[in-house]
Amino acid sequence: MGKISDIISDIAHRPWEIPKHGWHYYQQWNQVLFFHWKIPAESLQPLLPKNLELDTFDGDAWISLVPFTMQKIRPRYLPAFAPVSDFHEINLRTYVIKDGKPGVYFINIEAQKRLSAFLSRRLSGLPYEKSIIVRGVNTYKAENRLKQFFLDVEFAAKEAVTSKTPLEKWLTERYALYVDESGQLFRFDTHHREWKIRLIDIKKLNLNYKIGAIDLAAKKPDLAHYSDGVEVIAWKRATV
Repeated sequence: MGKISDIISDIAHRPWEIPKHGWHYYQQWNQVLFFHWKIPAESLQPLLPKNLELDTFDGDAWISLVPFTMQKIRPRYLPAFAPVSDFHEINLRTYVIKDGKPGVYFINIEAQKRLSAFLSRRLSGLPYEKSIIVRGVNTYKAENRLKQFFLDVEFAAKEAVTSKTPLEKWLTERYALYVDESGQLFRFDTHHREWKIRLIDIKKLNLNYKIGAIDLAAKKPDLAHYSDGVEVIAWKRATV
């Protein structure tokens, strides 16, 4: 684990400056899988709040399924408590922009632990819900019985990506998270070192994620990666 002062000083890769006021949360996003699909914009737009603009790359909209392990999440002046702070998570996200700041918008978020899902939902306003998630060294299985979502993946991480394409940077280097709560839009500013991603050999990928007109099982991901993870600091949410 690096010093937070070192993380904060590593900013050359950011598209804008970090907030002037003090950060509020620390967390680690570890053993991260990225599955990316190119999606028609007209399928994604109905899933966004009216005051949030869909971000595109060369005119294309994207959606990503991101299974990972959250660890050591805590407020700034309190220690992490592993029974709550450490849990497996899956988020389904798309890419948005507001006031010139590109970020992500979570269409769905699942957490392995019921208490972690409850507290995360109450404290952040993000739509966390409980899911059954079991992780192995090279496997990740999840079942959301409420929405009938499931994921069953077996993979092998391969060599590092030493020169990321503009699309790979666009998909990963995001330093804002937008959330809509009762019609009010908020932004969480975040910061971490630049993602170190690796190629991935997908040995098995069975899933069922269908929301609106989007059915991720209809085709293979257009792009996929693995990362050992990043240490993240985040600020309190701000009204936008």
